[in-house]
Order: sequence, then structure tokens, then C-alpha cells
Amino acid sequence: MDTRTAAFELIRMVNEYRVSQAISVAAMLGIADHIKDGKRSAVDLASLTGTHPRALYRLLRALAAAGIFHEAEDGQFSLTPLGGALRSDAEHSAAPWAAFVGRPYYRQAWSDLLYSIQSGRNAFRHAHGKGVWEYRAEHPEESVIFDLAMAANSRGVAAAILAAYDFSRFPVIMDVGGGQGALLAEILAANPRSRGILFDQPHVVAAAGRVMAEKGVAERCDIVGGDFLAALPSAADALLLKWILHDWDDETNISILKNCRKAMRADGKLLVFEAVLAPPNEGATAKFADLNMLVAPGGEERTAEEFRSLLAKGGFEVADIIEAGPRISVIEARPV
Repeated sequence: MDTRTAAFELIRMVNEYRVSQAISVAAMLGIADHIKDGKRSAVDLASLTGTHPRALYRLLRALAAAGIFHEAEDGQFSLTPLGGALRSDAEHSAAPWAAFVGRPYYRQAWSDLLYSIQSGRNAFRHAHGKGVWEYRAEHPEESVIFDLAMAANSRGVAAAILAAYDFSRFPVIMDVGGGQGALLAEILAANPRSRGILFDQPHVVAAAGRVMAEKGVAERCDIVGGDFLAALPSAADALLLKWILHDWDDETNISILKNCRKAMRADGKLLVFEAVLAPPNEGATAKFADLNMLVAPGGEERTAEEFRSLLAKGGFEVADIIEAGPRISVIEARPV
């Protein structure tokens, strides 16, 4: 690659944040839902979304040039296969995540990335004067958007997790910090002899009953509100931690793991679902997710050896690490 081409390619990468924000706005406006049944003009869509017709047209034509929508000669817009993933009813909808990452408070934290790199400290706390969890507790409208994004992501990886791991041997499965229960509901639906316990903060699990009912597993799942830094319900055969440990520093994680150790049966299993960092020069997705952990919640992604060390300090021995997909691995651990 010559220097001119390299410069153009680097500038293209630098400017990708514009595409991200444009997709986020389209997701927040529900554009894909409005055109899923046919073409519409920017004027029609502006009327439906309460936006400025000319400004909306400029957004839509830019996203059409990026392959998200298609602009016809008559100015009508329709969905492309890529844009179909922005439909709220898509099997693996990207719309909740797209809407979340465009929120101003979240973008503001990323704007403070330099602070984190210089200091090693959390950018979100520097930008907002409080941690991300405290902020969302004080801004329930943001908590709702975040919870929807996490639920959508859980559904997106559930099939991969179910294909990679057999849950049928566990009579009682507890999802610790399981949000609104999207992953646990899928696991219970696929394993009709198992019962579940969904455990998360009370305001998070408040809407979990609907999720369980939609999957037909409500009668087999107890929904419990609490704090995993304090104590957990006891006597589960398998405890799940999906995208939990990457949110926290080692000291906090050791406390979480010790509480898990106390709550599980002697022959139980701890199943950690996280990205495992690849060797040097590989795995960009997980390594940029690691920067997000530095910026937002203040945690980090980890290598296989770092997970083994962390789990050992919490009272567990890693028995196996199973890659389930590009964003998720199953780390199976037993109590020691």
C-alpha cells in the first residue's frame, strides 16, 4: 500500500464515527420499521417521525450510499438486506444496540478516551462525575435503552451458546446479573426439564416476567431482585455470568466470584460467557470492546490466562474454554 492510499484508508476509518451516529439516529427514529413493508419518501418519513424533511433526506441518502437503505430514482427509500437488521422485529435486530451507542452521555465518555489513556482511570466517571451504573439508576430512561440493547445482544449470542454447550444436565440454572432474562429464557426453552433463577437489580428484572412469558418458561423461572456484590440466592447447579466480569476490576470481580462460590452446590459449575482476547495482531472486535470497558464501565476484557488467574482468586478452577463465536466463549469452571 502506497502512502497516498494508506492516508485515504486511514481517513476513511477515522470518519466511521459519522456512519455510526447516522445509523444510531435512524434506529432511534425507527426508519427501518416504517419502510419494512414498502418504499417511502423522505417527506412521508419526516411526517411519521416528527423530523425536518430536508434534513432527514440528507441522513437517508448518506445511509443509502453506505448500503443501509436504497434510494430510488424517484427519491423513495427502501430497505437493503443490511438495513433489515435495523428492524425492531428482525431475528437478530441491531437496532437496540445502535440506539444505545448513539446516546449523548455514552458518546461523551468516549470523547474522554484520551483521559483514560493518560491516567488509566475511567473516562465515564471523569465526564459525568459518577459511575455508569449510578448514572443509569438516576436516569431511568437511559437504563431502559441500555437494558433493551443488552437483551438484544443476549438473543444474538444465545443460539451460539446453546450450540456450544449442553445445559440439560443442570436441574437449576441461575443467571447472575442476567438483565431482563433474554439468555436464560432461551436456555430454559431449549431445556424443558430445567428450572431457572434470574437475578439482577430490582429495577432491571422488573420487566423480566414478560420476557419469560413470551418464551413460555415463566412457570419454571423465579425472578429475584438483589445485588450480586452482597449475596446471591443459594442452591443452584449452574451459575451463569454473561458479560459481567468484563465490567469490573479484579477486586470487585473476586467479590462477585466468592458470592457465586457460596451460592452454588458443591458439584456445581460456574459458566462465564465472555470474549477471550486473541494473540497479538488478531481479534480487533474484542480488543476495541476492551477499550469500551476502559471508557464506560471501567472494567476490561481478558486473555485466557487472565481469566484462569482471576477465577482462581475467586475460588474456582477453569475446566474448559469453548469458543462459541467471534464475540463469546464459554469458560467452564468448578469450585475448589
